[in-house]
Amino acid sequence: MTRIAAVHGTLAPHRHDQSAITDMVARRCLPDGADRRALDRLHRAARVRARHMTLPLDAYGTLDGFGAANDAFIQAATDLGARTVREALRLAGLTAADVDLLVFTSVTGIAAPSVDARLVGRLGLRPDVRRVPMFGLGCAGGAAGLARLHDYLLGRPDEVAVLLSVELCSLTFQRDDPSPANLVATGLFGDGAGAVVARGSRRTGTVAGPTIVDTRSRLYPDTGRILGWEIKDSGFRVVLGPEIPDVVRRHLADDVRDFLDGHGLKPKDVSAWVCHPGGPQILEAVGEALDLPDGALDLSRRHLADVGNLSSSSVLHILRDTLDTRPPPAGTPGLLLAMGPGFACELVLLRW
Repeated sequence: MTRIAAVHGTLAPHRHDQSAITDMVARRCLPDGADRRALDRLHRAARVRARHMTLPLDAYGTLDGFGAANDAFIQAATDLGARTVREALRLAGLTAADVDLLVFTSVTGIAAPSVDARLVGRLGLRPDVRRVPMFGLGCAGGAAGLARLHDYLLGRPDEVAVLLSVELCSLTFQRDDPSPANLVATGLFGDGAGAVVARGSRRTGTVAGPTIVDTRSRLYPDTGRILGWEIKDSGFRVVLGPEIPDVVRRHLADDVRDFLDGHGLKPKDVSAWVCHPGGPQILEAVGEALDLPDGALDLSRRHLADVGNLSSSSVLHILRDTLDTRPPPAGTPGLLLAMGPGFACELVLLRW
């Protein structure tokens, strides 16, 4: 089994209260003199107190088009990614030269050379390090990245692999777009990064986290247009369908129960639920679908309130918080799960 040696999460440098972000969105997205009560209501409903953003608030009005926003992404993602991986390796007691595979996931910017390639020289990774840049998985990217990292280490159990997620969601906000989807997104998403360092089963050394036992991916039919991006001249325009919680309620329970059943487990056996905090309605749908006990998703709700939805990075932050603040009993199973465009679900079975 793959063994998690360290998990680290970082946040973008500029922290702002939700009310200040709402005021900025009103200035940049609504027509002059428009009634902002719907915006205020949507941002309150997100239940987010504050978020970290890549740029100072006033700078978002000066980003002129997709190119400028993407240039800001490349610079900031490389800086934040380097800091995150460097600290994760330190926590794992490893050096950059120990890394055999670097998996990078993001859905908030694009680069060629990819961000992972830009990090090789900066971090001192070996020039023969294997790289897997992944785009398009959205909020499911952290869980899917763990799954692909696990696949690799099953075949190379003497090696070390690193997963890096960087999501700078604020750089995708669309100016002059008062659509409900954009207003919801501007009230929900924040900027951050997460990294996981993992060892194959035959690689000795410090192990601070759980083992990865198994993974599962699931795409749901006829749901491809409810979540994702429309690529416009202005950049990534969010697609955020109101039917997402209903899709979760309809499908998630059967997938989770079938996955656990294959390992002789039931949902009641799971000692910790490491769940991506898609939003208040998504968390409610997950809790209802799986009939989870009170408090099972408290860390996800706390993360959402403290920093917002960091897309693929959030589930890695919640994994770190689980290890730091609520470590489950040794030997018990845990389940890490996240959902994203497709519409897709990613499940990772852990053992603490």
